[in-house]
Amino acid sequence: MTGETQSPNTKICPTCGTRLANNAPRCTVCGTVLIESEGKSTQERGIPEITLSLPALLGLIILLLAVGAGTVYAVYQFTQPAPQAATLPTLTPSITPTQTLTPTPSPTATLEPTATERPPFEYKVAPLDTCISIASTFNVSVQSIIILNKLPAACDTLVVGQTLLIPYPTVTPTPLPTNTLDPTQQAEASCEKLEYTVTETDTLSKISANYGVSAQAIRDYNGLPGDIIFPGQKLIIPLCERGPKPTPTPTPIPPYPAPNLLLPTDGASFLSQNDIITLQWAAVGELRPNEAYAVTLIDATDSSKGKFVAYVTDTKYIIPEELRPTDGKLHIFRWSVLPVRQTGTNKETNEPIWEPAGSVSAERVFAWASK
Repeated sequence: MTGETQSPNTKICPTCGTRLANNAPRCTVCGTVLIESEGKSTQERGIPEITLSLPALLGLIILLLAVGAGTVYAVYQFTQPAPQAATLPTLTPSITPTQTLTPTPSPTATLEPTATERPPFEYKVAPLDTCISIASTFNVSVQSIIILNKLPAACDTLVVGQTLLIPYPTVTPTPLPTNTLDPTQQAEASCEKLEYTVTETDTLSKISANYGVSAQAIRDYNGLPGDIIFPGQKLIIPLCERGPKPTPTPTPIPPYPAPNLLLPTDGASFLSQNDIITLQWAAVGELRPNEAYAVTLIDATDSSKGKFVAYVTDTKYIIPEELRPTDGKLHIFRWSVLPVRQTGTNKETNEPIWEPAGSVSAERVFAWASK
């Protein structure tokens, strides 16, 4: 190319140096328009002539191609939407509706109505009424009648026609069940108890001795203000209050038979002022140290003298002179004998307390007068 000898029939492209025919109007390689002027090959007017070697031309072409390719790629990337990450189709779980069970409402415990305390009602005392019979009739305690009417503890002042206030029986509500008990309730529940009905010959000290439970414990469990108890009264005996070595209850002694009366004969008369009347009967057996005979005398003619009772250990009794009638009239006396047993001593009078130890004898009568 450079330095080569140009043939008369050929010419060299001034732009890329390609050998062309002498009459070629345009370079077949770079497209340069060739104009023949005054024997010289030139470019079109106004375009400067650029002379490049073939390797430089190839490099330029490659560069232009690379720039074009880069431009095309950049434009393509800019015009294309940003690639999005492949999104897996969202699976919507199909929920199978389950049967909704309507909850059964828990039964509500029915609370018992609170008992409203009712005012006491009035009752007029009838003949032969006692506090015990009235309390039994209306199912209340004797103690409640005594307290409400401010009666003496013995309740022995009732008068026929007297108006008493009688309380209504107390309704004890049923306690609601609880899972646990406090220590006091546990002790109360574990205490062994016994219901006891008071008899006519009972005293609190006797019941205490028989069951080995202190009188104070019996009073506390039954709300007694003192030692007074009544026949027919219900008592709770707390057996758990017995000592570690309770005294065993003695075996009950068989009752004695009724004494057989000997003298005087039934219907006998004593009319002399010097007569001494001796009552005699047959022994029922060998009496124990705390046993005796109760001799009862009643002047049927003079009821104001009341009943006379004497206690002897012998099988005879001489009637004292102070019982002899002094009005000159004939008096009829009734007498009987009963085996008895001492169970204690009255703290106020210091007199023995006796209870029947057998059956009472048949009753006899005699006449007695002083002339």
